[in-house]
Amino acid sequence: MYTAKITSLASGFAVAAMFACADAQAIDFDFYGSLRFHAEAVSPDKDNALDSYTGWRDAYSRLGFKAHQQLGDGADAYAQLELPLDLPNKAVQDPWEQSQDIRIAKVGIKGVFGNLSIGQMWLPYYNAIAYPVDMFSSYYSGFATYTSFRKGNTLAYYSPAFSDFSVGFGYSLDHGAAKANGDSDNRLQATLSYQLGDMTLAAGIDDLGGAYDSRILGASLSWQAMKDLYIGAKHEQHDSKIDSGYGANGDTAVNLYAGYTVGNNTYKIMLANMDNYGEGILHLGWDHQYRDDLKFFVEFYREQETAAITEEQGGLNETCWSCSGGHVVAAGLRYDFKSQ
Repeated sequence: MYTAKITSLASGFAVAAMFACADAQAIDFDFYGSLRFHAEAVSPDKDNALDSYTGWRDAYSRLGFKAHQQLGDGADAYAQLELPLDLPNKAVQDPWEQSQDIRIAKVGIKGVFGNLSIGQMWLPYYNAIAYPVDMFSSYYSGFATYTSFRKGNTLAYYSPAFSDFSVGFGYSLDHGAAKANGDSDNRLQATLSYQLGDMTLAAGIDDLGGAYDSRILGASLSWQAMKDLYIGAKHEQHDSKIDSGYGANGDTAVNLYAGYTVGNNTYKIMLANMDNYGEGILHLGWDHQYRDDLKFFVEFYREQETAAITEEQGGLNETCWSCSGGHVVAAGLRYDFKSQ
């Protein structure tokens, strides 16, 4: 009931903000979509746990719309709804967390004071810490982090820049770690970013709470080193009362990414080491931007222990944790479209 009240209040606030201002402009709508899928050859290290296979997999296709309206004093009210499409499975679902049928559902307001939103959305910690190395095109992009991408029942705020510093805060109701009674704790995130020319430095905390006082501490670097060379890096560490296994105190995730663009081609490499989640990881990629709306890609992904290897067209629930990792070769395309 408490969650429903928060959502109702937020929706009411957004509608009132859009229509109460006498000098507001007409509401602008933008419908958009992105179809992303690839063929893949998957080879687990332990074929007695899962046979090698070839097949098709979705790479996070989506369909959505955005709406915004200008308010007085330079403020904008906005809303966004985005649905996941799992094309090979012919379903409206996330290809990894296949129980999820909504990617984004949020309302907000932004202006000189910053950006405030509520609903289901990308989380501040992910945006500041994990995104700088999440640059690949296939389904296997984004696994080399400890944090979550998006959560519902979230209130988020991003500040404007002050002397090149900016902050982000997030509060997610019931999306933290399990408490002693089995209920989920609330989740709190905070980030601090500093813009130094073409380089952004960020630090953040993802506090999941719960019975083991779990936190993820992170730092990242995002650097456009040259016109055609981008470098990203991150370091994460678990701070918890867990002695062993995933989330153990002191476990770290270290990533180094580089992308080099020549004409319509971008060549990518990421090296990572993820304690208790993939261990040594190598990710290589080649993107060819055929048109502004159409991209082809080929990737090679290798993990020492299991993080992403799963059954054909399966997801989180079908992950082969006993496969001891493996490698994947993928080739596919991404087609983007929008109404404006």
